[in-house]
Amino acid sequence: MAAGFNWFLVLSCVFLCNLVKTFLPSISSFLSKIFQKDADQETEMRTEIQNMRMELSTISMMDEFARYARLERKINKMTDQLKTLVGRELRNQRQKSQAKCGKWQAALMISLILKYYADPVTVVPSKWIAPLERLVAFPSGVAGGVGITCWLVVCNKVVAIVLHAVS
Repeated sequence: MAAGFNWFLVLSCVFLCNLVKTFLPSISSFLSKIFQKDADQETEMRTEIQNMRMELSTISMMDEFARYARLERKINKMTDQLKTLVGRELRNQRQKSQAKCGKWQAALMISLILKYYADPVTVVPSKWIAPLERLVAFPSGVAGGVGITCWLVVCNKVVAIVLHAVS
């Protein structure tokens, strides 16, 4: 691989990892709806709540207060049950998938560091990074070079900020 494109490889890997991590909750909830048996129960509860809300809108609160209040309490109870059911499952799935994604991202970053340990990702004029030149060049040690570890840290932060702003 040409040394001039190391920066692009690292940036694209960081971008893809952070992109997956950002959209993981949406992806996992979509997949859970497809593959989970509780998705049917959730759908059934949502339609029942919607039907009760439609019925509630037809009842006059002034004329039939008792019926209105009973139905409203029933809607609130079922909504709480739905939140409990969905929330617990989504939290568990999200935590598991984020942990797995974090492990893959760490493995990718470590493999990039090991592969490009001695090569600078890019070389810039030394005066641009003068006070921190040795730190920025770590681990390559090339004067004016930007080491893989510094590049990964900067890319991770920039991509995370951009993706957070977008989502």
